[in-house]
Amino acid sequence: MTLGDLIAILPQTILEGLLLGFVYAMVALGYTMVYGVLGLINFAHSEVFMIGAVIGLEVFRFWGNPAAPVIPNPFLLLLVALLFAAVGSGFMAVLVERFAYRPLRKRGSKNILVPMITAIGVSFLLQDLTRIYAALRHNEFNMQYRTYEALNQVFELPLQTTIQMKGVLIIGVSVLMLIGLTYLVNRTKLGKAIRAVSQDMQTAALMGINPDTIISRTFLIGGALGGVAGVLFGLLYTNVTPYSGVLPGLKAFTSAVLGGIGNIPGAMVGGLILGQLETLSGTYLPFLTNGNFGTEYKDVFAFLTLVLLLLFRPQGIFGQNVSEKV
Repeated sequence: MTLGDLIAILPQTILEGLLLGFVYAMVALGYTMVYGVLGLINFAHSEVFMIGAVIGLEVFRFWGNPAAPVIPNPFLLLLVALLFAAVGSGFMAVLVERFAYRPLRKRGSKNILVPMITAIGVSFLLQDLTRIYAALRHNEFNMQYRTYEALNQVFELPLQTTIQMKGVLIIGVSVLMLIGLTYLVNRTKLGKAIRAVSQDMQTAALMGINPDTIISRTFLIGGALGGVAGVLFGLLYTNVTPYSGVLPGLKAFTSAVLGGIGNIPGAMVGGLILGQLETLSGTYLPFLTNGNFGTEYKDVFAFLTLVLLLLFRPQGIFGQNVSEKV
């Protein structure tokens, strides 16, 4: 491949990075919202994302079965899948908070390792439960999303780029969800309560706000975003396993740190940046290294870039200082 060929595919590579970046951004918002309120890194959020992908897969498989479709319109089917995934993942996130994190908070534990280890344990539990479900329900490990001609329709764009209909939908849904979350946090009564609990939980309680209710709703919103992102991820890559949330979840967490942990716009920007880093390095790394490093090293390159950035700006791009309660 010549240099001219590599320049020619640059716009297409950037577009693919944009699609991936929006998915990372939506998952990163779940991390950053929970951290902003509790100072907790909810590593189980990656499995909430995976559960959303599995719920979307089940909706596509059984309600969109070509032999006897319950919902024959693929666009309406996608909407139903997004709604079910948002509700299911949001409910799962609430259960995780209620039975895993809240008891630790009520006991007043100051050891930051306790909730972190709990989150990792919950992740393993959700992975194994999903694996059991996949084995009993489908007798398979790699579950495939159904494909539809209408969703795979290709549109020609300038600069020799193309995008599928599902790519357009991913960008549209992601932008709408991100705008909606920004409005909710900054303009609604619930958003003000979330920000009040984030700043001072005890003072917020004295002002009539129930911190437990607000924390539960924060997990619900973050989980719902993760569920929607899971469906979009499954729609984009078609393959889902009980461990599909591990690497995307880690990258989404990295996105949140990259943009500034606890900062919602930072999580969005961090996701988009990491998506670009991953796709650009995966495309151009073999050429720049004369084939010594293949596309499989794209993750190493993306995380190395994060390390280098944080060496010079530990608080992330948006410069939000990290609280001591981390």
